[in-house]
Amino acid sequence: MRDSSGRTTAWRVAGLAAAALAFGAGPVRGEDAKAGTAAAPAAAPDSAATPSAPWKPAVASKPLSDNVKKGLSWLAKAQLDSGAWGQGEESSAMGGTRLATPSVADTCVAALALSRSGSTPKQGDYAKSVLKAVEFVCSEIESAKMETLFITEHRGTRVQSKIGQFVDTFMASMFLSEMKGQMPDAKSEARLAAAIEKVMKKMTDNIRKDGGWGDSAWASRVGESVGRKGMQRSISGVSADTAKAAGPALAIISEGARSEIDAKSGNFKAGGDAGVGLYAAGATIASLQEADNNNVKREQDARTVLETSKDDAMRKDAQAVLDDVAKTREALKIARVAVSKKMDDERFIAGFGSNGGEEFLSHLNIGESLVVKGGPEWDKWDKKMTENMNRAQNQDGTWTGQHCITGRTFCTSTALLVLLVDRAPVPVSGEMRRR
Repeated sequence: MRDSSGRTTAWRVAGLAAAALAFGAGPVRGEDAKAGTAAAPAAAPDSAATPSAPWKPAVASKPLSDNVKKGLSWLAKAQLDSGAWGQGEESSAMGGTRLATPSVADTCVAALALSRSGSTPKQGDYAKSVLKAVEFVCSEIESAKMETLFITEHRGTRVQSKIGQFVDTFMASMFLSEMKGQMPDAKSEARLAAAIEKVMKKMTDNIRKDGGWGDSAWASRVGESVGRKGMQRSISGVSADTAKAAGPALAIISEGARSEIDAKSGNFKAGGDAGVGLYAAGATIASLQEADNNNVKREQDARTVLETSKDDAMRKDAQAVLDDVAKTREALKIARVAVSKKMDDERFIAGFGSNGGEEFLSHLNIGESLVVKGGPEWDKWDKKMTENMNRAQNQDGTWTGQHCITGRTFCTSTALLVLLVDRAPVPVSGEMRRR
């Protein structure tokens, strides 16, 4: 987003706060996750801000179930020689397979599932698969023109047609941000950092005033929710200058997400959700949760300024940050309550009425919020989702959809991510507190 008319105080403070998050370590994986430590971040340019704290799961992760292991095994075998994944076999009603056609979005979500099971590009059972996926995605980004939001020339995939033509960009932002600090050497780490920079700049330049990117598809809001999540996660993997430039966009994302939940009724705003309440709820709560995750660091920094600074302008800006943090946190609280009330509503959980990639992705969005808060709502959701996913799994370890996104790659990957949501990383600043 280019802002030639000047920034409001909130936008300016958002830019400065975003810069403070730059160059944090990547998520904790494998043995490091058990020990509660993180791999050292890659060396930052001279312009980098102080590194933020690492990411780690919000709860103690469960052992991998047999259902998960079976799905992971199938997924790894389905990878193409290029390092990419195609969308895989689809429902016969959707009329196509495109088995060998590379898809960036499918590749990102597949590799993310393998990664969250405990592998990184340099260690773990699926290290080679994850590394090949990173290399494929980076090569696509490197070849992409800077002038558009696209990062790939591969068009016409089922995922693009259903949740948006820019979904590859959004998925890449989320996947690559979780690979930061996990690459096998300095050269590959630098390549990853450059790819994240380019994607972040593309998303910053093209964001709209409503916090979206103007995508049009059957359920574009589901796809753009990935963009919002990915952009907020990527802020810890870019240079201080890029992070500062992205500040206004992050502020717009938070403002847009807050506007999508009605404080009085607890209803989620419709639009871009194909008329499906699950999609709207998942997209909004995911955006609010990511903003709140990042706000932990912003809040700490702002409180430090209020406690130590005598500069009136700095104190005013710090208070503006705290006010913004409070608004987002309150909206998130309302969204969680609204979703919790719908947990026993089978029509809500079913989304469009049957399983599809959109349902699995929306379940993931909701789960990644509830797991941060923990407690009985999370336990109830996790139990319900585990039962649902295990029941829907095919004999060969895959999942397929009955409508829209039906490809085995995307459905298997997102279903696995739902089962692995207790391993989803959240940034840690000091101590990540339950909210």
